[in-house]
Amino acid sequence: MIAPVLLQCLVLVAGATEAPGAEHKPTVAEAVFEHVTDSRVIEFQVPLIDKRWEWRTPDWDVDVAGHHVDLSITKHLFWMWVASLLLVAAALLAKRSRGKELVPKGGANLIEMVVLFIRDDIAVKNMGAHLAERYTPYLCTVFFFILFCALLGLFPYTATAVGNVGVTATLAGLTFLLTQGAAMRELGVGGYFGHLVPAGVPLWLYPIMLPVEILGLFTKPFALCIRLFANMVAGHIVIFFLLGLIFIMNTPWMGVVSVPFAIGIYLLEIFVALVQSYIFTMLTSLFIGMAAHPH
Repeated sequence: MIAPVLLQCLVLVAGATEAPGAEHKPTVAEAVFEHVTDSRVIEFQVPLIDKRWEWRTPDWDVDVAGHHVDLSITKHLFWMWVASLLLVAAALLAKRSRGKELVPKGGANLIEMVVLFIRDDIAVKNMGAHLAERYTPYLCTVFFFILFCALLGLFPYTATAVGNVGVTATLAGLTFLLTQGAAMRELGVGGYFGHLVPAGVPLWLYPIMLPVEILGLFTKPFALCIRLFANMVAGHIVIFFLLGLIFIMNTPWMGVVSVPFAIGIYLLEIFVALVQSYIFTMLTSLFIGMAAHPH
């Protein structure tokens, strides 16, 4: 799988170089950032020849209360749908392959192992058994969704949906709402607001502590959003710029250094996809546990 990815990167950055007397083409930097940013163009480059297939999605503006809302299908949205369909298909195939067997095999065994790890080693340890049973389905959904989106973005001519700050902000927003809902459900509305400031704090510190605690409610999901977004985008940018050095330096000998480094970063991105899925899931369970059990 590495060879097609590197070939795609080389084709992209090679097309970003400008030949003498030719029409202006984007620089390497412009081409790289065009790849990692969202757009309405879903394209496939035919390797080794100057032929590209593009699908420009139609505009879809909806008038809501006098304001135009853009609901057009974009590149990241398209690949997010593909990752979601693959996730559902994998779950259904795993369930079907297990059948009536007591001990699952193959893919079903792998998925069950991950689900049990999320339930026993993440949810139970951070929330307790009672809350873990309730919120494990959400944690599993978040984990597999981020993992599938991140791994799908490593294939040629695809895009990483979780490399879009809108997607990561939505995931963080869902975690925020679920966290506050879990706290109110366990403590009640009065108990929830009563625990915004830790017990035993002197009254004269309330004007300082209360704004800090309220701000802390929003910094947690903000950190989830930015951490996931930055880690997903950074690796792709590094890979493309490493290969772009070949054309920036205008010598094929640069590939002796840049290509092995790009392969290393690509393999690291597979590990990063697993780590970021785990970190987002673990912190989500931790935030829910802290909110529901403030003591």
